[in-house]
Amino acid sequence: MKMILYIAVGGAIGAVGRHLLIVRVTHWLGYGFPYGTLAVNILGSFAMGALVETMALIWSPNQEIRAFLVVGVLGAFTTFSLFSLDVMTLLNRGETMAAGLYVITSVILSIGAFFLAMTIFRHALT
Repeated sequence: MKMILYIAVGGAIGAVGRHLLIVRVTHWLGYGFPYGTLAVNILGSFAMGALVETMALIWSPNQEIRAFLVVGVLGAFTTFSLFSLDVMTLLNRGETMAAGLYVITSVILSIGAFFLAMTIFRHALT
């Protein structure tokens, strides 16, 4: 239960941070392109890389703190950061084909699932 609490608190922080950054970047750069989401994905992926490498080399926090930061804060800030970590893990294991397949299938199937849901619900609700 303690682990869930750490993740929940981190998730709240990450989600609020995502919202605030998207609003700020969109205000600065405009609404014509999803600059805010792009900024969140890039910043979150950078933060995940920095955090993972720091924990591998010089800092070994307990499992609750790891979950708070990785799953909670960064996972809620942008799931793209977790996606980036998964890809890098596969590449580090030498599983290049699996990493490529993961990237391609994640993008295609996720966007496809989004459009499928829209189509189903558009027809079901109208």
